[in-house]
Amino acid sequence: MEDPTLERHFKGHKDVISCADFNPNNKQLATGSCDKSLMIWNLAPKARAFRFVGHTDVITGVNFAPSGSMVASSSRDQTVRLWTPSIKGESTVFKAHTASVRSVHFSRDGQRLVTASDDKSVKVWGVERKKFLYSLNRHTNWVRCARFSPDGRLIASCGDDRTVRLWDTSSHQCINIFTDYGGSATFVDFNSSGTCIASSGADNTIKIWDIRTNKLIQHYKVHNAGVNCFSFHPSGNYLISGSSDSTIKILDLLEGRLIYTLHGHKGPVLTVMFSRDGDLFASGGADSQVLMWKTNFDSLNYRELLSRHSKRVTPDPPPHLMDIYPRSHHRHHPQNGTVEINPVADTQSTDPQVVEVGRVVFSTTDARNYDGASSSKAQFTSGMDSGPFRTHTQAREEEDENQEERFAGGMTASPAERSGIPSSLTSTLENIVQQLDILTQTVAVLEERLTLTEDKLRTCLDNQVLLMQQNQQLDRSDEESEGPPL
Repeated sequence: MEDPTLERHFKGHKDVISCADFNPNNKQLATGSCDKSLMIWNLAPKARAFRFVGHTDVITGVNFAPSGSMVASSSRDQTVRLWTPSIKGESTVFKAHTASVRSVHFSRDGQRLVTASDDKSVKVWGVERKKFLYSLNRHTNWVRCARFSPDGRLIASCGDDRTVRLWDTSSHQCINIFTDYGGSATFVDFNSSGTCIASSGADNTIKIWDIRTNKLIQHYKVHNAGVNCFSFHPSGNYLISGSSDSTIKILDLLEGRLIYTLHGHKGPVLTVMFSRDGDLFASGGADSQVLMWKTNFDSLNYRELLSRHSKRVTPDPPPHLMDIYPRSHHRHHPQNGTVEINPVADTQSTDPQVVEVGRVVFSTTDARNYDGASSSKAQFTSGMDSGPFRTHTQAREEEDENQEERFAGGMTASPAERSGIPSSLTSTLENIVQQLDILTQTVAVLEERLTLTEDKLRTCLDNQVLLMQQNQQLDRSDEESEGPPL
């Protein structure tokens, strides 16, 4: 097994790196930042990078479509944008939630998007028509992350209510809840086979659950601060995680142990992501730099490794995760003979030339709430020069500063914990929260009904237009059959 090595670094963002994703073609890397910009880095040597300007607040999530022809970004400006990753910089935008949008993720077929928000809801959208499909409303606090399963039949979500929820995309019902967290659940994702989900938490842990048996099968506590993100290797055999303790950890899931600790960032690590083929992984954080690493350790001879687990595997069908993962509750600590890696400075690559692009070609945001023309103008006039948390009212500034501390500092405590609310008010606040949850669910139901009404009205209008066209054709044919007057 070879050690991972630092391949390249990318400098171009002016603030905290919040999210990253590789293009499925393995030729591009997308990153989002608190500087409100989306960067597309071309991995070819000396290739230009593109900065896409359009969001008016912090970018919180980014995800390439499976085809690689589109990249989605979510933001605290309550919108989702779909970009064309090219020099044209074209994007479509729609208002997705009534509060900050925390994450965005494509389904495997590229036909749907799932978003998570501080409005406590998870929403699913149709990509082709930028159309709202349905809402999932059972979380009782901010929702940090939502992901489709590989087959698209399930959605996993997690949030500040300290739960991980599993949803059926057919019935739109919550079919399972995983708890046992000492703090907010910060990130969730499926493994490549879709048989397990992993989740990270503010309690410094990473937990892996088998969704077929609903059992916790692995439990790691290898970080010294909250875990902000993680990524499964495509093989399902490794997992990388980033934490507010400024380190990246690499876990061997077959052996059930920590194998590497990487020191490359000066501050909290907020995003890590494997490339689709697993040869590379990227990391970003509060130091505003993006690091790209060569995996190397995945060149292990898996046949030899699996032969050691021959007692746990069956020849037909191929082994499932429960066959090779530890079945009992395991706590893994960092004192396992792991390798500490301090990468040397990258001297082989230079900072790429950055081209600024960004243009809105379509918006589904209500014109009464969002002036597309004025916001498009603001993209170019203020753009990168304005501070990422500067707004028009003092109240908004205070709220944004609080959220910035959560985001950049890796603070994962709930709002109630941070504000120090007296215990005497707890029951009253809980009642208020319950009433707000009921109101949120009611609004979601009304929203779905409004969508159905709009669809029916659109169908009626289309039918009316078609009927008018048919009548006009009949009139013309009647005139032609009568012939000219004598």
